[in-house]
Amino acid sequence: MTNFDILYADEQILMVSKPAGLLTIPDRSGNKDSLLGLLEQKFGKVYVVHRLDRETSGILCFARTESAHRHLSMQFEHHTTDKYYLALVDGVLHHEEGEVDKPIGEHPTVAGKMTISNSGKPSLTFYRVAERFNRYTLVEVLIKTGRTHQIRVHFQSIGYPLAVDALYGRRAAFYLSEIKGKTYKSGKYSEEERPLMERTSLHAARLRIDHPLTGERLEFKTDPPKDFAAVLSQLRKWNG
Repeated sequence: MTNFDILYADEQILMVSKPAGLLTIPDRSGNKDSLLGLLEQKFGKVYVVHRLDRETSGILCFARTESAHRHLSMQFEHHTTDKYYLALVDGVLHHEEGEVDKPIGEHPTVAGKMTISNSGKPSLTFYRVAERFNRYTLVEVLIKTGRTHQIRVHFQSIGYPLAVDALYGRRAAFYLSEIKGKTYKSGKYSEEERPLMERTSLHAARLRIDHPLTGERLEFKTDPPKDFAAVLSQLRKWNG
């Protein structure tokens, strides 16, 4: 059974913290295991409002009624929600904050990959530096559009791909030896170094929505999971 955390539940909405590695909904390849499936086992009929990539952890909002689904979907469509992410990127961002306003479309030759394209959909990303390390930066990101792979594509386009990103970045996994360099010695009996993190270094940390029934502005937060926290802990220790 995959662990996921229910952050909030009432008759209208479910706020859930999704672990990395779990699909939001079943995919076209026939993978049935998904957060949606697990929630429906527990709560009955649940409606999908938005999604996270399989390898991204963090907050997702689901609706429990058709009217709540319509209301929430309109909020996402009209960009009145606030979706904040934590992204660990390669390189040291020298400016404190900025924005990336570049259209994103499907890659012309690589299936499943996105790219900056004049014929793509308008895409807007705001960011500010949360913490700097010697060769990496932890960034708080606010996206006002929800394009596929938006944060990954936008940061790659400005020369700071995610620190861990097999599709758009420079590495598929993050190892302690990358931080410690020559001082690193693996354990006496270990055959091979194990990675601290083996998925995209992206976490959906905060979400603000209007409650579909009361209209009250709600904010939900979730801390980065163990793998992400371990990388940050080691960066603070060795690479600060």
